Amino acid sequence: MPQLFMPVFAELPAADIAVLVIYIIGIVAFGCGFIRKSGNTSEFMSAGGSLPGWAVGLSIFGTYLSSNTFLGVPGKSYGSNWNGWVFSLSLPFAAVIAVKYFVPFYRRSGEISAYQHFEKRFGGWARTYCVVFYLLTQFARVGSVMFGVALGLRALTGWDMQAIIIGTGFLVTLYTLLGGIEAVIWTDVAQSIILSIGAVIVAGLILFDLPEGPGQVFTIGAEHGKFSLGSFDLDLTTSTFWVMMLYGLFINLNNFGIDQNFVQRYHTAKSEKEAARSVWMGAVAYVPISLLFFFIGSSLFAYYETQPGMKAEVQNQVAAANLERNQIKLTPEEYEAEKAALPATAMALTSAEIGDKVFPHFIVEKLPTGMAGLLIAAIFAAAMSSVDTSLNSSATIILTDVYKRYFNPDVDEKGQMRVLYGSTLFVGAVGTGIGVALIGTVSILDAWWTLSGIFAGGMLGLFLLSLIARNATKPAAALAVIIGLLVITWMTFSDVKFLHDTLGIAFELPKQIRSPFHTHMTIVVGTLTIFFVGLIASGFTSNKPEDSEPIIEA
Repeated sequence: MPQLFMPVFAELPAADIAVLVIYIIGIVAFGCGFIRKSGNTSEFMSAGGSLPGWAVGLSIFGTYLSSNTFLGVPGKSYGSNWNGWVFSLSLPFAAVIAVKYFVPFYRRSGEISAYQHFEKRFGGWARTYCVVFYLLTQFARVGSVMFGVALGLRALTGWDMQAIIIGTGFLVTLYTLLGGIEAVIWTDVAQSIILSIGAVIVAGLILFDLPEGPGQVFTIGAEHGKFSLGSFDLDLTTSTFWVMMLYGLFINLNNFGIDQNFVQRYHTAKSEKEAARSVWMGAVAYVPISLLFFFIGSSLFAYYETQPGMKAEVQNQVAAANLERNQIKLTPEEYEAEKAALPATAMALTSAEIGDKVFPHFIVEKLPTGMAGLLIAAIFAAAMSSVDTSLNSSATIILTDVYKRYFNPDVDEKGQMRVLYGSTLFVGAVGTGIGVALIGTVSILDAWWTLSGIFAGGMLGLFLLSLIARNATKPAAALAVIIGLLVITWMTFSDVKFLHDTLGIAFELPKQIRSPFHTHMTIVVGTLTIFFVGLIASGFTSNKPEDSEPIIEA
């Protein structure tokens, strides 16, 4: 097979390799060093409830700062505008609700699992439903993060993407397996700091290398609408400001309220007050840092508009990579024709189509020796700080909500640790496999946001129903979930672009019966459907819920 796509460079300079290797060895050794503090289930899953709120908060912050943020956000901003930053603006609103209601609820329940509550309220089916969709969400999350880091490192180093994904998955799984949740949190702290420093350095380098100085970013960006937060029209069919705000609010309420990644952290803090502080710290820290990454994308757009030669290089690389990826679908004659037309194809590529590749190209071409290694380490940091949490929380759920619930409720301490270790390995392997399967998606940020909205499956609706609706009954909740899942499925299969570009599915619903809503509205509509159907249906059923004291009054 002809190799049209050539890596930006075949070999990293020795200084960059040294920085990268030192970082990898250091962070893995640091994480594995907590092995003595993860010898029992309490320490492995909740660090014995001994951690300060600021450390837990930086861990929450680090979970938001994935490789999708580091590469996907600048790529999205380069190709469009700052509409995605509205997601971050919703965080403080979600944090207010989480601190007032969710944190006290979970801290006082004493249950490490976020889903045991559902069995008490609506029965075993509700708990199982949430566990299944949570695990699906984590598999998608780990896979998209692994793909994101491989995307960047492929462009930076020319290394094989599958090898990068497998290697990263192995390293993160190793220290998560040995160090437990305490290793997760403290490595997240270190990696969050590295990531933030790297972002600040890159932003400065771009600004002060523009031909006419930093002000040129704002001039060019304003001309092309790069700082727009989206339309303020009340239109739910496109990604307006309000659609993104609703999407962000519901996703973040889902995170703080029903995501085991976050709920488990509440139990690692020393006290309820420290747990609440961690929520605020994670939320408030992410808003300006995410803005910085959107600004980097806009700055890169301005920079590459002033450097047409560099922009053409990226276009040529993307066009060649696309042709190589599609070669298997073409006849020899079609392939030769596409190859001959490659220069014209490259020039026709839009900013949105090359957005994910520009940042890695800049790192290679413009960063001084040694600095590229730091940025590569930062990308690793971004990926690891998201994946490690998913591995530990998923293992916890498999133990508490699957193994002990359905197979062996009286398993001893050694048996529980074996399940935790085995589950960590299993989730790491499956997530890594999904990362490999995602190779070829158009935008990692779109892929992750869409997958997370789908796999959330309306869990937030059931959670809010259980907490707010005093008279919500088991039959009503079951009916609500069934109808909600049908609505979510309908909306998912109405998104032809997602089916084709991300999942590779050729199926299309007839236009007449497709959902008119934007794909970001899937979790919003799914959540509200479950909540209101459950609320209304409860008026027609006579069963009294076992736990009739909600923590939020309707």
